[in-house]
Amino acid sequence: MPSSEKSVHTHTLVMGIINATPDSFSDGGKNLDAETAIVAGLEMLDAGAHIVDVGGESTRPGSQYVAVEEELRRAIPVIKEIHGRRPEALISIDTRRKSVAEQAVSAGARMINDVSGFRDEPEMADFAREAGVDVVIMHMLGTPKTMQTEIRYHRFPDDIYRFFQERLETLEGSGMDPEKIVIDPGIGFGKTFDQNLILLNRLDFLKPLGKRILVGPSRKAFLGKILDEPLAAARDTGTLATVAAAVFRGASIIRVHDVPAAVQVCKVADAIKRERTNP
Repeated sequence: MPSSEKSVHTHTLVMGIINATPDSFSDGGKNLDAETAIVAGLEMLDAGAHIVDVGGESTRPGSQYVAVEEELRRAIPVIKEIHGRRPEALISIDTRRKSVAEQAVSAGARMINDVSGFRDEPEMADFAREAGVDVVIMHMLGTPKTMQTEIRYHRFPDDIYRFFQERLETLEGSGMDPEKIVIDPGIGFGKTFDQNLILLNRLDFLKPLGKRILVGPSRKAFLGKILDEPLAAARDTGTLATVAAAVFRGASIIRVHDVPAAVQVCKVADAIKRERTNP
């Protein structure tokens, strides 16, 4: 996997979402059964996903944190089985807890996707560094319970840029390999409707940080508002428009529910982008 925005752009990676939860905003309950989640992950890999992101705790707006034992019960068997059947697959664990990350890496995960930006449990950064895995640092205001009710910025999107500057300084200062770090501006995580659109349209403002950029717009509420579509699962076509926009603005990884369609969009957008940069 390309490890830096400093490397030559080749193709955008697609990360498939496996929510092994009963209450995720789009597909809660769909993959709660371990075998169903395993099959979904394998199907995503067959469809061209470069990464599958497994989570056992919902971070939808208003959600409550779950007990660590429950998060482990939901996520670890899925990771272990997918790794067992596809040892070459890149599996990510979507968690903010060190204890969950430790067991996930032991089960076969090679990436940690932390919605708290490695702030909830700072010691998880030490584990990630020692394990040598890739990490995703996401921006979020507050917690999932409060993020959409207390949206306050001094200057947007400059505050997000400064957040990443601080996180990178802290994590790289502790010895984390700069090439292992991915940044995610957190579409829908403590942003207004307009702010989500600003992030997508101006995503390249993050490029000076020199990191791979992950974007996760899939089925989110701002799309429902644009499309007048209350059902999250009916927003996949709208999601694809955001995927194309994100690729053109410099995204390296796209996180989606509908992998086959996103793979096609990324291939076409990448081809157009290559032509534009190589006249």
